[in-house]
Amino acid sequence: MNKKKLFLTIITGTFLIGCVVAINLYSKIFSSNVKSDTTIHITSDSDFATVLELLTPVLENTNSFEWVATKKNYPNTIKSGKYVLTSGMNNNELVNLLRSGNQMVIQLSFNNQDSLEKLAGRIAQQIEPDSITLLTVMKESSFLSKNKFTYRTALGMYIPNSYQFYWNTSAEKFRRKMLDAYKKFWTNDKIAKAKKQKLSIEQVITLASIVQKETQTVSERPKVAGLYLNRYHHKWPLQADPTVIFAIKEKYGQDKVVKRVLLKDLEIDSKYNTYKIQGIPPGPISMPDISSINAVLNPASHDYYYMCADIENFGQHIFARTLAQHNRNAAKYQKWLNKQGVLR
Repeated sequence: MNKKKLFLTIITGTFLIGCVVAINLYSKIFSSNVKSDTTIHITSDSDFATVLELLTPVLENTNSFEWVATKKNYPNTIKSGKYVLTSGMNNNELVNLLRSGNQMVIQLSFNNQDSLEKLAGRIAQQIEPDSITLLTVMKESSFLSKNKFTYRTALGMYIPNSYQFYWNTSAEKFRRKMLDAYKKFWTNDKIAKAKKQKLSIEQVITLASIVQKETQTVSERPKVAGLYLNRYHHKWPLQADPTVIFAIKEKYGQDKVVKRVLLKDLEIDSKYNTYKIQGIPPGPISMPDISSINAVLNPASHDYYYMCADIENFGQHIFARTLAQHNRNAAKYQKWLNKQGVLR
């Protein structure tokens, strides 16, 4: 082989090797590597090994991803969050997504939680912080004091609704956004309506929680609210059975099942027993939804002071103006409970 042919052979071989290398590099970077649409959660303490472990089940080739990620310095720029991966993504697109921190926004929602503990558990199902971390932040005494809440009233800061969050939102940022939502909810108009009823915001929320527990029928709530406000304005005890149930559970544990309030229960010593105390209890007995809050702010106008469950229309109540009328309604209800075998 003369020198000319040798030179051409070397040039050709080098070119072919270069092409192979280029094709291999291109394939590593730009070939499809994500098998299917999926979502991954990268926690705040994740390292590159953790991310690789998360991605391995959805990648065609983990080694190529690792190579591209290393070249783009991703192992040193990991950002936590909830990320949506689409089928057919290549390594370049995937690494760019993860490096950017361009995670998906989630719709966080909650309603009708009976306590801060249950609320923390509900929220922990939707964002990264666990329930213990969330509860600790919710109960933080300095935060509560600064914002004029107590442990008893803190649940009222959380207005049931849907909110946009990032999955890796910290417990503190979650609490901050809920405080902002609370302040935004309580407009001057709402505060004026509360004052018209001679109630503070905290008292509105507490009374709304009683209305919430008293009736699941949304359309009946303004009427129930009007009844309790009639009692409140005339300085009568509210005499709300749900507050007695709350007091029983506080004394004997949240697992205590109470299907029927007995006469002896009305004597329980508690600031929540509205058969013994006058006025509004020191905090909500549950988380009222917006319809219950609005019912207290916009109550039905009537002269009812008593109500009893309606055995012919479950979920609704029979209202009465006098104790004599109420006693007749209550006797029918008690007789029905006995017939059903509901003794406790």
